[in-house]
Parts: sequence; structure tokens; C-alpha cells
Amino acid sequence: MLRALIFDVDGTLAETEDLHRRAFNRAFAQLGLPWHWEPALYADLLKVMGGKERLAHYIEMAHPGEAADLLARLPEIHDLKTQFYGALVADGALPLRPGVARLIAEARSAGVKLAVATTTTRPNVDALVAANFAPGERPFDVIAAGDEAARKKPAPDVFLLALERLGVAAEDAVAFEDSAAGIRSALDAGLPVLATRSRYTEGHRLDGAFSAVSDLGEPGAPHRHLAGRAWPGGIVTLEALRAWHGPARSAA
Repeated sequence: MLRALIFDVDGTLAETEDLHRRAFNRAFAQLGLPWHWEPALYADLLKVMGGKERLAHYIEMAHPGEAADLLARLPEIHDLKTQFYGALVADGALPLRPGVARLIAEARSAGVKLAVATTTTRPNVDALVAANFAPGERPFDVIAAGDEAARKKPAPDVFLLALERLGVAAEDAVAFEDSAAGIRSALDAGLPVLATRSRYTEGHRLDGAFSAVSDLGEPGAPHRHLAGRAWPGGIVTLEALRAWHGPARSAA
């Protein structure tokens, strides 16, 4: 039985990454740091999972002579970046990706549990939820975020934490991811993975996902099928996921 859907956040629930980039740049400017992350640079930095880890990597790579002093300021920089990110989201700059709200509504109506498993911090998840759901609404039963996991993706820790909190076995759930590191993380937690490409993961291989699509699709706006399982009408629905999940589990 399909009992749970587990979503990554950045690039999966929403195209968050460019807002993160803009928030970093605003923090740099306010703190008088002469840095500006262009999209091409940020795409390369995204190979490092986790915002704090990404910033530390950039400091060590681009400013090795000042690394000790700059790394001491990392919490200050990242906290300010988180504030700017939250403000950008609250301004309505971050809608959910196609099909996400629809599939979440289908799962909630059917009593299927919902979770988030992400390397981003909890305030970023909360800001996204607040901007896209009714006041006080809690669409996710479980949120496993950022600093709660000992290791970032591609390690499986955050997915394992989500499964533990859900009380659901990996074979009874499906993970949704957009990146190669995220897919590896979910697979190593024992989860089947449905991949949706995002703006910053266009060049990623999606090996291991049982299906890869451009997005989850909407009635009248079907997605583009990329690999693996195809979905009726170009739309990933709970009904179609259940139809796949039963035979796939039996075959396993």
C-alpha cells in the first residue's frame, strides 16, 4: 500500500534556487562583502548540498587567505540570507511547481501521509508553506529539515529521519526529487524516486529514478516525459502512483 509521499523542497516543491541566490547576494551587499553570485556560478555551487556548506565551500575556494575570518562570520551571513529569503517568499515570488498543490490535495483527501525531507533550514520550509497554503494550514505531517540530519544529501539521513517520524516503511512511500544528489539520498534510504527536473538541475543525470518528468503536470498543461514510467495524460496523480506502486512492489 502506498502510505506516504516525501518531497524535497528546493527545485522540487518550488523553483527556490534563484531566490536563494538573490537572498545570498542581498546579504553580501548589506554586510559590505564584495561578492555577487551569478547564475552560472551558483549552478556550480549547488553541487555542494546545504546553504551553510555551500557558503563555506565558496569562502574556502574563492577567499582562502581570509577563510578563517570569513568562516567565523558564516552564521551571521547565513542568518541574514535566511531573512532575505523569507521576505522574498512572503512577497509572493515563489509559487509551487505545476502539479504539486494538486497532488498534495489528492494525498490529504485520501489519507496518504505527506512529508518533507530537505537540506534547507526549517524557516525556509515554513516560509514556503505560509506563502502557498491557507493561514494555519499544515499540509505536511512531518518536516525533516537541514540541520536535523547528521549528514547532508547525498547521504540518506534526512529521508531516513522522515520515514522514522512518519512511521512508514520505505517500500510504502515514494520520494520526489530534482537532483542527482537527492535521488542518491532517497535511493540509499530504500525509497523509489520520481524525478522532476528544475531550472538548476537541467544538466543532472536522473539515474535511478523510476520516472523522470519535467514537472507533475496539470489538467490542460501536461508535463514532458523524460524517462522511465509514463503517466496517463502527462499528469502524475495519486491514482496513477497507486497503480504503479502495487505492481512495482510485487515485482520487487
